[in-house]
Parts: sequence; structure tokens; C-alpha cells
Amino acid sequence: MATNSEVDWEVPGFFRVYKDGHIERFVGTHFVQPTYDSIYQVSSKDITINKETNVSARLYLPKQVENQPEKKFPVLVYYHGGGFCIESAFSSLYHNYLNSLSSKANIIIVSVEYRLAPEHPLPTGYEDSWQVLQWVVSETNDDAWLQNHADFGRVFVSGDSAGGNIAHNMVMKINNGFSEGMKVIKGMILVHPYFWGVERLECEVANAENESSKVLTVNQLDKMWPFVCPGTSGHDDDRINPFVEGAPSLAGLGCEKVMVCVAAKDLLSGRGKIYYEKLKSSGWKGMVEFLESHGEGHCFHLLNPGCDKALEMMKCLVDFFN
Repeated sequence: MATNSEVDWEVPGFFRVYKDGHIERFVGTHFVQPTYDSIYQVSSKDITINKETNVSARLYLPKQVENQPEKKFPVLVYYHGGGFCIESAFSSLYHNYLNSLSSKANIIIVSVEYRLAPEHPLPTGYEDSWQVLQWVVSETNDDAWLQNHADFGRVFVSGDSAGGNIAHNMVMKINNGFSEGMKVIKGMILVHPYFWGVERLECEVANAENESSKVLTVNQLDKMWPFVCPGTSGHDDDRINPFVEGAPSLAGLGCEKVMVCVAAKDLLSGRGKIYYEKLKSSGWKGMVEFLESHGEGHCFHLLNPGCDKALEMMKCLVDFFN
């Protein structure tokens, strides 16, 4: 049967959706198998959390952690980026980055493979992410690496871009009473988090005037959220705009400390800065840190992990966990 090759919607360089419903993704499709990384000395494996939905995760265990069975180490639950519709916990990009982070921070990592839009529109990605977080912190999970080595009093969440958005929404869910008996998360790191809104920031207005040379544009971001979350009320939905009037207060954020990382050349940096300022002034009782990487763009640390600013960020993350 002939397919309809007419394009319905696309983000150039990222993905394309055709009229007949099939999707062509250009990014995050190079998957790698879990293995022992001899450079970083980290083992990895994949585990299925929910056999019905195939929600799964890739776990990372550094040799230094494995060799100290008498000691317990922090756990990081990590949510990959990609606008809720591309990339994977199993892609080479995230596999390489998390091997490095796990090794340098001596931290067990659970990298979440949530289902992607548009095949599985939001809130599916949030629901999958929450299920994995609950599985980790339950302490009754059936994974030997976690049971033998994890300090369940030091569970962190983090993510970049859309993954940062997910991390925020997970920690807000802890705060908002959906998780009776669930422990407060030790800390959260938001890396270039994907927040948006109807009202334009000055930096966004300036960007919109010269979009041809940009990797991430106002036009793309205006289209993205309604595409991945078709049931949304719009860009002032508090899941994508946590600062909108009527959104739950950041004062009750369900963790003890937060780090917000932004890149100065990133279109999303303005909202990352607002998040930091709003959290500081909200009455929240935790500790908040801020890192701005000057001269760099969105998720530069994944694309160029050996550059000076990426190494600086890595050191800050390691210090935060330990």
C-alpha cells in the first residue's frame, strides 16, 4: 500500500511527521548496548520496570562502588532530553555521558527510558518517569545493584532540556501530596531545562528576530509543546510554565537542594535564570546553586564533553552529589 509522503509537521534536523502518521527521527537513533566501559570502569545493564508498557532503564555501576560492598553510594535518576519526542536512554550520546558522570561522581545512575510523543503523547512520559522514580526509592525494588550499593537517603534526580522539565515535575509531584510515604529527594539538578510560556522574555524576542542561524528557535518551541501534549491548555500550562499565575508554589519543592545550570547562548537560559530566582524568593527552605556557562549553547556538554565549560560543569555536578 502506498504511503502518504506529504509532511504534516517537522522540526528540521530533529524529526518529521507525515500525513499518514509515520515518524522519521534524525537524532538519537544510534542505540548502543550496555557493556563494561574499560575507560571509565563502569558497568551498565538494562532493566524493564513495567513489562506491559516496556518502560525501562539503563543502570550504571562504577567499579569503585562495586569494590566497596561495605559502603553505600548516592543514586541518580536521570531523564534524557529531546523535546519529549526524540533521543533515548540507550542512545550513544547519553550512554557515553552517563558513563563519564557515574565514574567521576562515584554514583549509581538509573537512566529512564520513558515513552516518546507523538506516539505516546504527554502525560505518558511523566507517568513513566514517575513509575521509575517510585521503583527506585521504594527500597523494595528487585535490582541487586541498588540493593547492595545504594544509599536510599541520597537519591537525586536530574535531566537536561525536556528531561530537566520532567525532573522538576517529578519533584513537584512529591511536594503536592501524590506520594504519601515517599521520601523527600536529596537533590535535583536542572540542566538547560525546557520551560516556556505565552509571554515573551526580552532574550526570546531578540532571538525571534534572527532565527535563521539558530539551532533552537522560538518558532520551534512555540510548536513543540502543543505537539507533544495535545491535551494541554497551552504554553501557560504549569507543567511547561511553572511561573504562571496559579501554578503550584516552588516553596514546597520536594528536595533538599537544587542546582540550576544554564548556557548563556541557549534560548532557554532566560527561563532557567527565572527558575533560580523564583526558587530563591519563594520561601523554600533548601539550598540552591546556579551555574551559567558563558559562550555556550543548549546541551553543549553532551555534544562537546571535553571542552573547558563542560569540564567545569562536570566538576560542579560531582561536588553537588558528594
